[in-house]
Amino acid sequence: MPRDSTEVIPLSESFDLVIVGGGPGGYAAALYGASAGLAVALVEKGRLGGTCLHVGCIPAKELLETASVYRAVLGAGRFGITAGPPEVDWTVTQTRKQNVVDQLTNGLSGLLKHRKVTVYDGVGSLHPGHVVRVAGGASGEVELHGEHVLLATGSVPRTIPGFEVDGRVVVTSDEFLSLDRLPTTAAVIGGGAIGCEFASVLVDMGARVTILEALPKILPGVDEDAVKLVQRSFKQRGIEVRTGVAVTGHTPHEGGTQVALADGSTLDVELVVVSVGRRPVTQGLGLDGTGVVVDQRGFVEVDERLRTGEPGVYAVGDVIDTPALAHVAFAEGMEVVRDLLGEPVVPIDYSRVPWCIYCHPEVAFAGHSEQSAKDAGIEVVVSKHRYIGNGRALIVGEPEGLVKVIAAKRPDGTAGQILGVHMVGPWVTEQLGQAYLAVNWEATVEEVSRFIQPHPTLSELFGETVLSLTGRSLHG
Repeated sequence: MPRDSTEVIPLSESFDLVIVGGGPGGYAAALYGASAGLAVALVEKGRLGGTCLHVGCIPAKELLETASVYRAVLGAGRFGITAGPPEVDWTVTQTRKQNVVDQLTNGLSGLLKHRKVTVYDGVGSLHPGHVVRVAGGASGEVELHGEHVLLATGSVPRTIPGFEVDGRVVVTSDEFLSLDRLPTTAAVIGGGAIGCEFASVLVDMGARVTILEALPKILPGVDEDAVKLVQRSFKQRGIEVRTGVAVTGHTPHEGGTQVALADGSTLDVELVVVSVGRRPVTQGLGLDGTGVVVDQRGFVEVDERLRTGEPGVYAVGDVIDTPALAHVAFAEGMEVVRDLLGEPVVPIDYSRVPWCIYCHPEVAFAGHSEQSAKDAGIEVVVSKHRYIGNGRALIVGEPEGLVKVIAAKRPDGTAGQILGVHMVGPWVTEQLGQAYLAVNWEATVEEVSRFIQPHPTLSELFGETVLSLTGRSLHG
């Protein structure tokens, strides 16, 4: 069994599983493997939790929740509640965000210790013979051997030429989440999930925001009807969305910078947020003399069971070319443990994983969009219902949004298997569960239409949307 992480660690300690990287994929595998009786070592430089916990999911959603509270106070008069104009103390907001992060980090550390996972502080690199060398951290120089090794080194924000990150005028998601003050104007380069979330926070806090997206539309992968609704909402709230535009650089000046676009126009803002995706961290990972292959984009190549080209070595999370989502990394980490234990494994169907975007209005989906189903040659039947007719949405004062269900079209023209569900509106990230289950269990509209939806709830709209695909409905 591994030693407690506070003990002096000798050279060439051996484990059933050595994990390089302490983010969601890494720590999920560690906890799941330890609960199965494996001797597990986890190597991470600095604080455990990875991008998700420290500069991703958790701090970003905490700031989005602050924005939600601010919107609620602003709109209190609609409910007959008199309140003065709200003011934001950003210092308190940042302190609360950090307290949430710290509490979760400490909880994770305690859980790993309780499961007897040995944590090594340092940077891990893989060498032939399943040897992982640890260096550059509080654990000193240590050599570990694992019967199995898992690479889970995560990712860092991508940058673009002409926009060198200085943490003051030009920031990525990392720096944005620790800003000591809010700008009055901002340009968000990139209209993906992260860019839309940051734009949503900024506009709620009073900034004038412009999203600059090179692609023809924002939120790639989201159904077109859902995207149109989000863009309309953004416009009403003061977010300007400019698609099909490219940026070429910027010229700093006192109080901000001037962003240059390829069409010759410019945009003056206080802050530029570069949100153009993330790249895998494979530099410094060693790998020489092993069968692990890294492709031209920097991703570790794996098969459907997450095995690399080196027997006994796996990779999960952002370091491989799968959806860069914390919950996907959790699932991958658990799959690795089941595989190395020789248990039955059902490879993850990445086309059906749940996606949640926490801008306002929220977006959530799983499975095909209408267009992607058609692109795959599938004939479909679709149903759309809006929250404007939902009692709970009217009660909470957020009637904007829709639920869209995409089902396979049977030879007789009726709707069959549910292929995808796309939702926009209040708390749809919390409502996606039954839709995700329906898509992944390959349920039919008849089966799901029999589910009894509690009333009054927001989730009734999903049930109503499915019910209408059977040819009968209540309110549709």
